[in-house]
Amino acid sequence: MVDNNNVTRADLAEALYKEVGLSASDCSKLVDQVLEQISLSLLKGQEVKISSFGAFSVKSKKKRIGRNPKTGVEAEITPRKILSFHPSHILRDEIN
Repeated sequence: MVDNNNVTRADLAEALYKEVGLSASDCSKLVDQVLEQISLSLLKGQEVKISSFGAFSVKSKKKRIGRNPKTGVEAEITPRKILSFHPSHILRDEIN
């Protein structure tokens, strides 16, 4: 499917085009719509579960004190949100 280490939207649309047989522009729109729905759900704070693949969720991290590993100087790390992905056991088994 891809020659490099990255999978792009275009690669997903092309794979869909070859597998399903919809027009290339329809496949591209479909990929964009799916990714947009995933993004919107995550922005709302919802967890996104994709069967046999995994789950995406947004986690909140509290304010904390960190340390610069080079200098040892303490610095405050501001609160933030992070995106978390947990693969399903099926995907994990396939990878291993």
